[in-house]
Amino acid sequence: MEPAAFAVTCASLVALAALALGGLHRLSLLVVLWRSPPPPPPPPPPAEWPRVTVQVPLFDEAAVAARAVDAAAALDYPRDRLEVQVLDDSTDETTAIVAARVAHHRAAGLAIEHVRREGRAGYKAGALAHGLARAEGELVAVFDADFVPAPDFLRRTAPRFADPALGLVQARWEHLNRRANLLTRVQALALDAHFRVEQAARCRGGRFFNFNGTAGVFRRAAIEAAGGWQSDTLTEDLDLSLRAQLAGWRFLYLDDVAVPGELPEGVGALRTQQARWTRGAGQTARKLLGAVWRAPGVALAARVEATCQLLLNASYAVALALALLMVPLVALGRPGGDALVAAHTALLALAALPVAAFHVVAQRGARARLEALALVPLLFAVGLGLSLSNALAYAAGLARRAEVPFVRTPKRGDAPARRYLAAPAARRASLELLLAAYAVVGVAAALHTGRLAALPFLVLAACGFLVAGAGSLAERRARPAA
Repeated sequence: MEPAAFAVTCASLVALAALALGGLHRLSLLVVLWRSPPPPPPPPPPAEWPRVTVQVPLFDEAAVAARAVDAAAALDYPRDRLEVQVLDDSTDETTAIVAARVAHHRAAGLAIEHVRREGRAGYKAGALAHGLARAEGELVAVFDADFVPAPDFLRRTAPRFADPALGLVQARWEHLNRRANLLTRVQALALDAHFRVEQAARCRGGRFFNFNGTAGVFRRAAIEAAGGWQSDTLTEDLDLSLRAQLAGWRFLYLDDVAVPGELPEGVGALRTQQARWTRGAGQTARKLLGAVWRAPGVALAARVEATCQLLLNASYAVALALALLMVPLVALGRPGGDALVAAHTALLALAALPVAAFHVVAQRGARARLEALALVPLLFAVGLGLSLSNALAYAAGLARRAEVPFVRTPKRGDAPARRYLAAPAARRASLELLLAAYAVVGVAAALHTGRLAALPFLVLAACGFLVAGAGSLAERRARPAA
């Protein structure tokens, strides 16, 4: 075998093996879920309900601000045990909307406060910490601006804190706009699997899992014992979650309590959200991975799962590398003979099939699972399409690069504005179009050399990069100048 062919073959095998390990990890979570008992039933209502502070952090959320404030005000909980903080860092008309709704609910007898501060120091983490310093609740519920809790949310979650070791209750996300388009349906599929399989398995199996930034209730003592909200990562929720669990607090995930939220409906908004989450995960890995292994008294399974969670986003870089390697690999025909082709095929199947099962199992009912099965290829395509953006974001998080501002995810109904797709994202979209063309070359090469097993991956890569690149550029052109 020629040296170049040997290098490409070995590198592709390493990439496929890494992705196969990710598939096995998903399979292990399914096994844990099936073998573990469900959470215990809720305790009876307490004789005296704990005092709760509801925090609703906002930044320029004019499209959803009134709905968010009204949903918090509609929570069915003893009024003498409830306070609501609307943590408003906005610089636009959101502030006037919030002021009007807060005044309305205060006049109706609710203890609700419109909290403003100088600047946005610490972004969301800074706002939550600022509010906590003046909060009276022993429990703190957090809802992002686009989430709409049901009135009985606190009555279904607060009794769980009768367990003095419990630091957090995390509810499942549902989706207000699940069927808006194919992109939202794919996101819903991914998030359903994250909650119904990943979070449920971690919780039931005694592993670490994270607060998802919204639709959860923290015990205030757990926040303070872990060192409070910190703003040195873009995923303050993941950061605080690990610190609190390392400090000995137990977390609980409730699958039967769901809070609907809004999914990004465009490629640009999704890119913004995913890059922020991915970069924050890299920052948190740099900050806490060593602490996960140094902390005393932590079960090995919990350490391993936390490590997997912190390193999971490295899969974007691996998938991108595989997309780059697959084209010369198929162009070479069959270097190493049929045995290596079989090895590539087996590893690719091991990487893909458990992930597909992971997402299908999360759905309820035969019809929903059939629909999920049809959407899985699109899920893979979207993941490949965002692999360049997310790989760069994760690498930036792992490295000590200059910090970037917290850029919120645009919500449905937002007035179009260029600021949600910055110039670097536009340049990245052009690179994604080049990657789409590169993958098309690979499709042609696979057909020419008979490497047909590589066709699904190459076709999905071509489609994913095309959607990511063309979709972002089309949205940018459609938006008027700010």
